Amino acid sequence: MPMQIRHSRRAFVKGSILASAALPLVSATGGLGAGEPPGGGVKATLPRGRIGRLEVSRLLLGGNLLTHYAHSRDLRYVYSLTRHYNTREKIFQTLALAEAHGINALVIHTAEGVLEMLREYRAKQGGKIQWIICPTAPIETGLKEYREQVAGMVADGVDAIYIWGVRSDALVQEGRTHLIGEAVEFAKSLGVPCGVGAHQLAVVAACEEKRVPADFYIKTLHHQNYPTAKLNFDSNWCPDPEAVIETMEAVKKPWIAFKTMAAGAIPPRNAFQYALEGGADFVLAGMFDFEIAEDAQVMSETLANCPKRIRSWTA
Repeated sequence: MPMQIRHSRRAFVKGSILASAALPLVSATGGLGAGEPPGGGVKATLPRGRIGRLEVSRLLLGGNLLTHYAHSRDLRYVYSLTRHYNTREKIFQTLALAEAHGINALVIHTAEGVLEMLREYRAKQGGKIQWIICPTAPIETGLKEYREQVAGMVADGVDAIYIWGVRSDALVQEGRTHLIGEAVEFAKSLGVPCGVGAHQLAVVAACEEKRVPADFYIKTLHHQNYPTAKLNFDSNWCPDPEAVIETMEAVKKPWIAFKTMAAGAIPPRNAFQYALEGGADFVLAGMFDFEIAEDAQVMSETLANCPKRIRSWTA
């Protein structure tokens, strides 16, 4: 979609942050309750874009809460709380609710038991949600373990692969961006789209400079207008959002923004608007089952009223 209004980047970032105070908070109890049946008879749609051969909803379901890896700052009990809440049955309900509300892709990493669970959901529960998964095998010279894990994932029916941000951050810091390229090329050779995840902006810059043939990027984006942004633990994944917006403006590949709510510190309406106006093509959001209905509605409304994009749509 062509850009309609040109803003300076600094004015855009400043204006978006100031506007956040005027945006309503989204109730965490909105939408279907945890005890209601999956889907609740709802069948909704969300706008979609393309990543390679895939058609993907603009809002994607994040996997961290499902694998119980909840960023909780100094609230260390939250990990245990999430693990007790998101049982296997509850995870299946969450996936079904996501599908019912138009979310057609899950982004998750290969935590223990994840692939087995997804196979069961697809084969026994009739699940249709697409899998975008990052292997956690080491990416080392020769790619032995990585190749084995990716080949197994493709055999299991994964729809897209991406390089885990933890791996890509480290590889770029070590000056081994070429291994990211080799990993991407191997996954693509098996017939699936492959992207690169990143917490650090240097990863995107290095991949673009070295012409890594990634089909998409998964890069963090959130503003800094929340109380714990400056704390030094588990609280800030995008310390320079203006630089991210500026760099990604020149990138002509689909961009999935993640950590947009800074792990729950920023309300969804504010977070989604900031990410989309900042140039993201898709938003990846970790959601409990009771948050899905309202978050999907917020995304639909935000997409319908998003006139100030700096970056052209690439998907």
